[in-house]
This record gives sequence, structure tokens and C-alpha cells, in this order.
Amino acid sequence: MSPPRPGEATGYSAPHVVEKKPLRHPDGTRETMTRRGWWLVILNFLLPGSAQAVAGNRRLGKVGLGATLAMWALAILNLVALLLWRTALVSFYTGAWIPDPLSWFRPVPLLLLQGLLIAYAVLWVVLTIDTLRLVRLVRTGPGARFGIAGLSVALLVVAGGGAVSASQYVGTTRDTLGAVFGQSGPSVPPSDGYYNVLLLGADSGAGRDSMRFDSISVVSVNADTGAVTITGIPRDMPHAPFPEDSPMHAAYPEGLTGHDSPTCAWGSGINQLMNAVEVCSDDRGASLYPDAAANGSRPAVEATKDAAEGILGIEIPYYVFLDMKGFADLVDALGGVDITVEQRLPKGGGPSYQGQPAEDWAIGWIEAGPQHMDGDTAQWYARSRYTTNDWDRMKRQRQLQEAILQQFTPANVLTHFNAVAAAGVDIVQTDLPQSLLPYFLELAMKSKELPLTKIELTPEGGIDDQQPDFAYIRDLVRNALHPPTPTPEG
Repeated sequence: MSPPRPGEATGYSAPHVVEKKPLRHPDGTRETMTRRGWWLVILNFLLPGSAQAVAGNRRLGKVGLGATLAMWALAILNLVALLLWRTALVSFYTGAWIPDPLSWFRPVPLLLLQGLLIAYAVLWVVLTIDTLRLVRLVRTGPGARFGIAGLSVALLVVAGGGAVSASQYVGTTRDTLGAVFGQSGPSVPPSDGYYNVLLLGADSGAGRDSMRFDSISVVSVNADTGAVTITGIPRDMPHAPFPEDSPMHAAYPEGLTGHDSPTCAWGSGINQLMNAVEVCSDDRGASLYPDAAANGSRPAVEATKDAAEGILGIEIPYYVFLDMKGFADLVDALGGVDITVEQRLPKGGGPSYQGQPAEDWAIGWIEAGPQHMDGDTAQWYARSRYTTNDWDRMKRQRQLQEAILQQFTPANVLTHFNAVAAAGVDIVQTDLPQSLLPYFLELAMKSKELPLTKIELTPEGGIDDQQPDFAYIRDLVRNALHPPTPTPEG
């Protein structure tokens, strides 16, 4: 049988093939349009760009899907790096890998990340608006119209708001790093296996007549294990010696002594170095420490470093200064601290005359026992000394430091991130180089698993507060940082 000629009837008709695509080509019934609307909104949330790919402008859909997959890949890469290469991840985003001559470029990685998050949030808004256009609300069921629109807006707030919040966290981190590490000193290797940092606390708040250091300690961090030793130095320790290469050694070869000038009268305590170096000097100590300002420090701080080196017998290249005026804000930002108070302590600036009862001048009391302290109470707990003594106050300050460190958990810091960052900018000054930040963060993670060693150079610790034996102190510190290797018996 020969095949039929063109146009000749075959005796049967071929069935019509109808392409069923209800999302792109709905049948127009209200039930179908309502069901289609719900699906498009959910698709837009689960995979931004997919709603356009199946029911709208495919080119816009490709942009949305490409951006979404790229953001997912970036998030997964960062998560893997956080688990496996945490130091490298922090180094990349903080710009620690960028050399000092190009330090101005260090904010760029975080700036780019913030820009990506903001751009993705804007794209999500565009895709959501376009998805609502594709839904054609007027053709959905009357009861579903408000539900579909409300769900779409709610999901946009959850997803797009998350991207915006993440960008704000990134921006806050960038600003905080720039403010705290805007001027930093050169990076130096660990000294004898340790990074030693001078930790200073002073109060520039109302009612304080100077910026004398109220709290002086040295934090020694083992460069391999992260083990931390904190050595507390009494602020009134007299006759602090200076290393021979210190510019202060020429002026005080026998150790720090008092000044006789009636305009600069001060004692011999180490807390008076602010006066000795800056107040009683015509050039504010610039000739003694000409590089201090360029390295984010100041002459009085550098002199205190030198004094601490002379006392402890270790090299101290860096400092961290905490202004107690903003200390309360940091404690409040962390949600308070838990402290067990050993004895009742007064709040207030102290008596007007010698022997005045605390009840007459105290503006409040910190009662003995377990306390959950807010910032104001914690600040008075660290400062109060009029009913006790400086040695007791040193112990309380160290106790408070430990309590604050316990509050620095990842969950707590993230929950109160903006407030913690703002408080940190207000109270922290340092010459720690930003290039060491990733390494120090890694050491901090290790140190949380190790016991904290404390050395208090007080009479309770066997130190004469009037005539300190500095040779004994140096041996004490050396043995704490480098314990003698036990030898087998016999």
C-alpha cells in the first residue's frame, strides 16, 4: 500500500498534545489560581528565583537562582572554613593577611561581604514583589488573597531581614575593628614562648580627678597551648625598677620615686606614672617615647609597660586599656555577671573626712552572697576599697574579670552583638596589631579549656608592700610561666 499523498485524508485523526503547565499556564479557575498563588510564594521563599523560572520572566529567574546558589555556596564555604580553618577565615575577613603598608585595605573584605548581603536582600525584595505580580491576587479566592499577601510579606521579613541583619553585624564588626585597631603597633614574635599584654584600668568618669591607673595586671598567654597567667600588680607598688634600655631608667636608676614639685606632687606608686611622664613634662613625655602616638599608645602607658617589665622580668610589647567610665555598659551588654560577694560593700566616692562612717556617705550597698550584678553594681564592686583595702580590691577585680570572660560565649555575644561592640569601642584602647587578631582568637578558644593561673603580688602572696623584693618576684613569675621539670626520685 502506497503512502498517502500530501493533503490526502488518512482515515483517522491524530490526538492533540496539550502541554500541562498549571504554574505558567493556569486554567483560570479560582481554585487553581489560589493553589498556584500559595505555591509561588513558598517557592520564592525556599529558592528565590524559582517562582520566576516556572511562572514568570525566566531571565529574572536565572538571576535570582544564580544569586541564591552563589550565596548558599558562600555560606557553606564559610561554615566549612569555620570548622576546619577558623584562623584562616578570621584572617581573611579581618584583613590580617594584608601587610602594614596597605593597612588601609583591611576593611575591604568585610565591606565586600556587607555589600553582597545588602544586594541579595534588595534582590529578594524585587523577587517578592514580582512573585506577587505573578500570583494575580485578584483572581485568587477572596479569603486567600490576604493570606497569600500576608505570608509573602512575613517570609520576606524573615529571609530578607535576616540578610539585612547579617549585613549590619558585618558592618558593626568592620567599624569596631577600625575603631579599636585604627592605630596599632608592629607585630612581634612571642617572648620566651609567651605573648605578654599589659592590662590597665582607669576611670575618667564623673568625680574622678585624674586618669591614674586603678588596675594594673599582665596577661601572659602561652603561644602554643593558650594557657593564661594573670599577674596582678598593686597600683601603689613603690620603687618600680625600669629595664636598662628604658628611657625612664636614666631618670630613675634606683626605681620610681616621688616628685618634689608642688605642682606635680605624687608618691612613688606605679599608678603615678601618668603624672611622672605626662603631667610633669613640658612635652607630655613625647621626647621619652617619640613613637608612642604613631603606634596607638601614649608615653605614660609605655612607661608603665617598662615598669611592669622591670618588676616581672618579662618583655611586654602590648597593652589593653579599659576605661571604667564605659565598663558598666559592657557588663550590661553581656546581660550582667554572676558574683559571690564575700562581704558587704558600700557604693560611693568615699568619706569626706577620715573616720567618717560608711553609712553617712554610701549611696547604696552591695550585699554579701550570690549576686547577679548589672553594670553599675559591677563597677562599684571593682572600685570599692574604703571599707576594705587595695589587696582585697585587686582580688575582686580579678574575680570580675573571670566572670566577664565566662559571659563571652559565642551565643551571648551574638545575641547582644551590637551592644557589646559599641561598649567595646567606648572602653577599649590597645596597640595590639590587627594582624595578630586571628591568632589571639585561636589562643582564646584554647584557653577556655584550661585553668587560669593567677599571681597576686600582695602581702598575702608573700610580697612586702613597702620594700618589694623584685628578684623574688621575677623568680615567682618565671616559675609560674616555666614550671621546673620534675626529676625522677633517686
